[in-house]
Amino acid sequence: MAEPRRPSGGGGSGGEGLGRSRGGFTTKLHLSADARCRPPSLITTPGLRGDCTQFKPVLEKIRVPRPGPGRPRKKPDSLAADKADNNGPVRDYLRQRGIRHTILEKTDSQAARLRISSRGGRPPGFDEERYKKRDTVERAINKLKHARAIATRYDKRGYLYLGTATAAALVIRLRT
Repeated sequence: MAEPRRPSGGGGSGGEGLGRSRGGFTTKLHLSADARCRPPSLITTPGLRGDCTQFKPVLEKIRVPRPGPGRPRKKPDSLAADKADNNGPVRDYLRQRGIRHTILEKTDSQAARLRISSRGGRPPGFDEERYKKRDTVERAINKLKHARAIATRYDKRGYLYLGTATAAALVIRLRT
C-alpha cells in the first residue's frame, strides 16, 4: 500500500519547500532589494508560486534600520515593481500603507480603462526614472546565486534553504 503524500510546506513551516513546476521540483525565492542590491526580506515558497501572491508578506518583513537608536522603520520610502504586480489589491495595499510606488500599467488594463472613456479614471502616476531602478531585485538575486548552495539548492528542507539564503544575504550586506 502506498503512503499518502504529505503536503510540502513553505519555507518557514518546516516542510520541504519543494513544489512541482515544468522543470521538476523547485523552490521559489521571493525577495525585495534596496538601492544597493541588498535583500532586506526573503521568503521561500514551493514551486511556481506567483510573485503577486507573496507581495504583501515580503513587504511586511522589511525592516529599515535607523542611523541612531530606535526601532527600525517598517515602510520603505518608495517602491518600483514589474507589470505582474499591477493589480488592484497590490495598489490598494500600497496606498493604505502610504508607500510611493511606480508600477507600469498593463496594456490590457490600460485598454479596459480607455474603453470606459471618462468613467475609467485617470492613469496611475508613473515615474520613468524610478521605474528604471526596478532591476535591483534581479541584481540582488544574481548576487545571492554567487553562493553555490543557493544556485543549486543543496539544502533539502525549506527552512534550511531559507537559512542559507539569509546567510548569503547577510554576507552581501556586510560586503557593501
